[in-house]
Amino acid sequence: MVDIFYPLQWIADKVTYEVFGIAPDTRLAASVNFVIYDVMKIFLLLGVMIFFISYLRTYITPERTRKVLGNKKGIKYHFLASLLGTVTPFCSCSSVPIFIGFVEAGVPLGITFSFLITSPLVNEAAVAALWATLGLKATLIYIISGVILGVLGGTLIGLLKLERYVEDFVYKIKVGQQNAKPEELTVKERVNIAFENVKDIVGRVWIYVIIGVSIGGIFHGYAPEGILEKYAGKDNLLAVPIAVLIGVPLYSNVMAMIPIVESLIGKGLPIGTSLAFLMSVTAVSLPEMIILKKVLKKELIAIFVSIVAISIIFTGYLFNILL
Repeated sequence: MVDIFYPLQWIADKVTYEVFGIAPDTRLAASVNFVIYDVMKIFLLLGVMIFFISYLRTYITPERTRKVLGNKKGIKYHFLASLLGTVTPFCSCSSVPIFIGFVEAGVPLGITFSFLITSPLVNEAAVAALWATLGLKATLIYIISGVILGVLGGTLIGLLKLERYVEDFVYKIKVGQQNAKPEELTVKERVNIAFENVKDIVGRVWIYVIIGVSIGGIFHGYAPEGILEKYAGKDNLLAVPIAVLIGVPLYSNVMAMIPIVESLIGKGLPIGTSLAFLMSVTAVSLPEMIILKKVLKKELIAIFVSIVAISIIFTGYLFNILL
């Protein structure tokens, strides 16, 4: 199989061993080479993925999303909401107006949560970084897991009939249609929007990529082989829930976490435990919970966090068994 990233590895080798003059087969060389190669690969895939998804997203608006999901029930709509969450990665600060808009449009609470669970969990930046660092197989697992978590979490919340834990004022707000028929864009305009999104997102996350890859490089070059496998391997039945308990209160940009997780996997941490940790950091971040507190009562937030955490733990165990 041809390695499409071979040119990047060649550049990393040249810079590490010839430009910097670092001796091969040393811990420093391993760390520096890891950082140079991963930074180039992540930024390359980041640009491509953001452009593609941003172009696709010009056809998808929050108004159209609400029209599709409004007053709909059934598992297929949970899947649809979760899938929409993967291509509409609204940030945490947008959670409140989106939540209000969905409720006002008649979108059932469970389906709304299917969207809200998947949206921060799976986005083009995380997919690009994960693909660059862990490969296509792990990336597909990450995407499928995120969608399934959204479906299961939203379905359970819907079955529990938790509407009483939504603040009363949410049901009284009327946000209107808000450009229900947006102006059609030309291909050139869509391409320009996609390029602008590439510049915007890369401009906001580049520092996290550098920090995360640098920390990952230190682990890659200097952490003792097998130390994590010894203490947090598949044989440790508590490794997955411990990883999730650590990740839930932890707030970090997913772009910084992925290279670190890659390096930890390289040192022996099972992929299921690693993905469980990554998902817990991303799906239930503390800032998003604080913002959602404006529209949800604490009982629903606690149930939401518990359902997601349990689902992630189950996913971690499952993939530790399968992989």
